Amino acid sequence: MASTISDGGAEAGRYRQAQRGLTRLLFRDVGRLRRLIIPSRLQATVPDWLASMNQVIAYYGDSSASLAAEFYDAQRAAAGVTEPFQVPLPDLPPVEQVDNSLRWATKDLWPRDPEDPETTDAQRQPIESRLEAAGKKAEAVAQKLVTDQGRGTVQGAVAKDHQATAWARSAALGACAFCRLLAARGAVFKQDTVEFRAHDGCHCMALPVFRGQRFELSPHAREWDRIYREYAAPYPGDQLRRFRRAIAEHG
Repeated sequence: MASTISDGGAEAGRYRQAQRGLTRLLFRDVGRLRRLIIPSRLQATVPDWLASMNQVIAYYGDSSASLAAEFYDAQRAAAGVTEPFQVPLPDLPPVEQVDNSLRWATKDLWPRDPEDPETTDAQRQPIESRLEAAGKKAEAVAQKLVTDQGRGTVQGAVAKDHQATAWARSAALGACAFCRLLAARGAVFKQDTVEFRAHDGCHCMALPVFRGQRFELSPHAREWDRIYREYAAPYPGDQLRRFRRAIAEHG
C-alpha cells in the first residue's frame, strides 16, 4: 500500500522550523556586522562589510544545505527507499551575485543632494534611519540567499534521484498569497521543471516525493486551492490579485 505524504506533515513542519532557527542565528550575526559600516567612511568601510557578509552568508548557506540534505535522507528512508544515493550539495551563490544584492540593500546610504529631483524620500532621511533600513534589507537579502541553498539542495536531489518523482511546496499557515497559491498546486513540480520561486523573507520549503508515495494536500492547502478555484481561476491574467483579495476576505 502506498504511503501518504503531505505538505502539512510533522516532518515538513519540523524541517521548516529548523531552517527558521538558522535564519534567527543568521540575523544575529548580520546585525553584529552592521557596526563595520561607518557613515563618515563609507568608501573605506562598506567593502569590509561586504567581505564579512559574504563569509557569513557562505557559512549559513552551507548549514542550510546540510539541513536540507539530512531532511532529504530522512524523507527517503521514511518512504522505504533503500537504493543508495548521495545528496548533491549546490554551489554557493557567486560572490558577484551576493555583492550586487547587498549593494542594492545599501544603495540609500550614500550621500546625495537633497535638492536633486532624482533623490528619493528614503535617501533624504537621517543617516540613522538609512542605516536601519539598509540593515533590514541586508537581512532579507541574506535570508533568501541562505534559504535558497536548502531549497536548491532538495530540488537538485530530486533531479538526480531516480527514486524521486516530484517535489511540493510546503508553506506555513501565515505565508503570503503568492506562496499559498503555489503550495496549493501540490506535488506538480517534476525533476526538470521550474526553479523554486521565492521572495525575500520566504520560509517555504521543497518537499520531496518518492516512488510509491501518494501526495495529499494538507487541510489548509486544500482550502487555499478551493478559494483559488472559486474566486481566481476563472480570471486568467488577474488570478494572483484576485486570490490575494479572496484570501483576505475568506481565508
